[in-house]
Amino acid sequence: MLGDLDADSMVAVIGGGLMGRRIAGLVARAGVPVRLLDTDPQVLQAGLAEARQMAPGGVIEAAAGIEDAVSGADLVIEAVVESLPVKQELFAAMSRVNPVAILASNSSVIPISAIAEQAINPERCVGTHFWNPPDLIPIVEVVRGAATGDQVMDRTYGFMQRIGKLPVRVERDVPGFVGNRLQHALWREAIDLVATGVCDAATVDLVVRNTIGLRLGEMGPIENADYVGLDLTVAIHEQVLPSINADPYPSPYLRELIAAGHLGAKSGRGFLDWPPGSRQAAGDRLAAHVREQLDRPESSGSASR
Repeated sequence: MLGDLDADSMVAVIGGGLMGRRIAGLVARAGVPVRLLDTDPQVLQAGLAEARQMAPGGVIEAAAGIEDAVSGADLVIEAVVESLPVKQELFAAMSRVNPVAILASNSSVIPISAIAEQAINPERCVGTHFWNPPDLIPIVEVVRGAATGDQVMDRTYGFMQRIGKLPVRVERDVPGFVGNRLQHALWREAIDLVATGVCDAATVDLVVRNTIGLRLGEMGPIENADYVGLDLTVAIHEQVLPSINADPYPSPYLRELIAAGHLGAKSGRGFLDWPPGSRQAAGDRLAAHVREQLDRPESSGSASR
């Protein structure tokens, strides 16, 4: 029988990078002690510093290794590189060290069932997909793998509420879960519009930000379909869907950019040009926008709908 996760629980976070350190800070800020582990000592120290800054007075300790991190933990949140073999090996090792803990993955797209395949206790494995930045974006997708137990789903969902997140249940394990399937369906069409010469990249972003982007924060696609009328929705789909990109593989144009070394902000050029300092400025702009939306009095109402 699984009890509730509370302030007497211990949480381990595996991976001290951008996501893991802020997840650790979130948990500690809620009064739950955390052990943080990363294989890179420099990343671990930087992660500890940022997590502790988020949670003054919180208990965040560095772990010396997997056994030190996972032993005695009630919940382990994995936030390592997005690689199935790496995650499978990690979950197998963690389940051997602590077969009674809930083992959660922050994977954004890899099916939880696949990650749990080599664990000795797949019924205790679950997805907890935080969105970046995890301390600002409210949603956490709690994903049921093929073997995930009901109590594990309930306990994990309750813990996410306890640390101030807005958890949602994803009851069928599909690549990308809910949010990333929606996001990348939009990205596929956005890239295709540029690749086929309909418009340039800047125009795609300008249109999205100043049309559907303005609405989506208040009215999601399902509510919007009902709002405009399902008969109108069908009429639009009959005209538009046959011409929308439906390729089951990444865009050749995207691969061409990568082959040319144009990786986006990290390389200085992708679809757009990224001069020095622009990536940080974009991140700051995004964080400020998210904070502004969350500070709106009506935002809590729209989030729960």
